[in-house]
Amino acid sequence: MGSTNISSNEQPNVKRGEPIRVQPAEETEKGLYFLSNLDQNIAVPMRTVYCFKSESRGNEEAVKIIKEALSKILVPYYPMAGKLIICSEGKLIVDNTGEGAVFVEAEADCGVDEIGDLKKPDPDKLGKLVYDVPGARSILEMPPMTVQVTKFKCGGFTLGLNMLHCMKDGLSAMEFVNAWAQTARGLDLKLPPFLDRTILKSRNPPKIEFHHHEFDEIEDLSNTEKIYQGEKIIHKSFLFAPEKLDSLKKEATEDGVLKKCSTFEALSAFVWRSRTSALNLHPNQQTKLLFAVDGRSRFVPPIPKGYFGNSIVLTNSMCKADELLKNPFSFSVGLVHNAIDMINDSYMRSAIDYFEVTRARPSLTATLLITTWTKLSFDTTDFGWGEPLCSGPVTLPDKEVVLFLSHGQEKKSISVLLGLPASAMERFEELVINMV
Repeated sequence: MGSTNISSNEQPNVKRGEPIRVQPAEETEKGLYFLSNLDQNIAVPMRTVYCFKSESRGNEEAVKIIKEALSKILVPYYPMAGKLIICSEGKLIVDNTGEGAVFVEAEADCGVDEIGDLKKPDPDKLGKLVYDVPGARSILEMPPMTVQVTKFKCGGFTLGLNMLHCMKDGLSAMEFVNAWAQTARGLDLKLPPFLDRTILKSRNPPKIEFHHHEFDEIEDLSNTEKIYQGEKIIHKSFLFAPEKLDSLKKEATEDGVLKKCSTFEALSAFVWRSRTSALNLHPNQQTKLLFAVDGRSRFVPPIPKGYFGNSIVLTNSMCKADELLKNPFSFSVGLVHNAIDMINDSYMRSAIDYFEVTRARPSLTATLLITTWTKLSFDTTDFGWGEPLCSGPVTLPDKEVVLFLSHGQEKKSISVLLGLPASAMERFEELVINMV
């Protein structure tokens, strides 16, 4: 089982031009655009980089083609050309001003190969390839998207995107980027976006039918804050090859409690247990697992194809550290399975109404938040220079987040990226190496 330190000594020198605004190619709808309660809870920037190289076609045309295609795609996806404001209800809403996306052209003093493996986020290096609006103190001071095309000496280029998560979830983001890429290749839009987010409006009156433990504040019996502040945080990437994933699934079902389990259930349970053990949490410490479930097919009726927005719902499982570690592996996997299973139309509508009434944010104390990017087709985006050499997120997971990335051509291996205090990382690595 390989692990990789996520670090790099060589820093490219990147020179940025002046940012400009790319506006929709045609007049678009003006006025206010509703964001659902599922959009409100994840108001954070998401930064990704795509790396392109072609022997036959250099990067001179890239800026022009990508910019023109962006102007065209901002017509059907016009909310991405507006700006976020706070509405009279105190919630985020888009003002469709049509002012456009921020676009920056940049040049690097090295070859694109020197960027390294984008599967291992490196904010110092990769941050130079994405444009952040200087001095922006909140998302209200950021545009819904910024674009940076960086040309390299070898003829390759990178496309760095900074898009606000409240505008779309991962699947919507991929549909948008791939539609933009199709436009760059002169193709018609295969699937126009479905923009009406009022289908996920809260009910009137709101109806909270479930306990929503994802918002529960847990008492920190283990003083984890002190552990994190007292030691250097180490970030590592662990590659789980197909045979290791199969071995975890076999272990999950061998005692007969579970008939079957998915790769996600087995791997999430393993990481939850191993991280709990590595942090030496107090036996009575309540620990929470949080992760998003795609609600598209679970809503009644199902969300229309091409829905542009967030249709992911946070689910959770809670358990004392002692229970998690002393019970058989099937127990932990069962908790993950049940967390997925409880997500149905009623639960999701209840979560939407819960936010309407409380405006609560999910609490992350003693919590492991798993973000899974295994189903996002980052490596199929073709602007006319072929599929990217590599692509991935810019920023490292923070102390509460593990990020799964599909790895390699087969996409059957999964990389697990996480940050832990140095001593805990040492223990976590041992548990990974010694797994069945």
